Amino acid sequence: MAAPTITLLTDFGTADGYVAELKGVLVSLAPEARLVDATHEIPPQDVESARLTLARYWRRFPAGTVHLAVVDPGVGSARAALAVESDGRFLVGPDNGLLSPALLIPGVRVVQLPMPSSASRTFHGRDVFAPAAAALATGSSLAELGSPFDGPVVRRTAPVRQRPDGSAEGEVLAVDRFGNAITNLIARSGTYEVGGRYVRLVRAYADATDGEPVALAGSSGLVEIAVRDGNAAARLALTRGMPVVHHPA
Repeated sequence: MAAPTITLLTDFGTADGYVAELKGVLVSLAPEARLVDATHEIPPQDVESARLTLARYWRRFPAGTVHLAVVDPGVGSARAALAVESDGRFLVGPDNGLLSPALLIPGVRVVQLPMPSSASRTFHGRDVFAPAAAALATGSSLAELGSPFDGPVVRRTAPVRQRPDGSAEGEVLAVDRFGNAITNLIARSGTYEVGGRYVRLVRAYADATDGEPVALAGSSGLVEIAVRDGNAAARLALTRGMPVVHHPA
């Protein structure tokens, strides 16, 4: 039988030892588990960036994988601590919208994790979420970890607005390290308007001329605004939340 897999996503960075504390708990409680660092470079407290990052990979891992995700600006508050079973995978993290990609899948199950009296008010990742992830990886059921969550979970989405003229208005969700602006629009024929500029849709970066701003379907299936051999965010002054409009052909 394959060793269980636990992935880790945090905004902790790797300079201060916080990730090592998480791993110390995990290898102590689930010594057979394989730990996979998804990323620890989420910008501090940036739940939206974490949500989008989690959405890219959580279903790429096999059924039974446990995803530990901790970007938790509300740590120590009344926000709930959750364990989730969705599409055959498990996710553990705070109820702040971070786990939205899994919460939007039909048939999802959610429990609220108990808060031990010994838990640090500033480090639930170590004292609440890591032990729960280890328990799931070693065969505990969701029901053994907590009680069914009876409150509405926080779900973050970015809906697209359909306009009367047939165009669709979305927005820039994130800017990646290459300067590509990832939107919430699905690629369709036509042109894309952003920052007062119209760009054409291409199939790949190679279809654009050097330095040309274009739109294309990224690996996530969402439209990205890019510049061939350049940085679209810097070139076009693109920022998160900026409107992007699709105009049909």
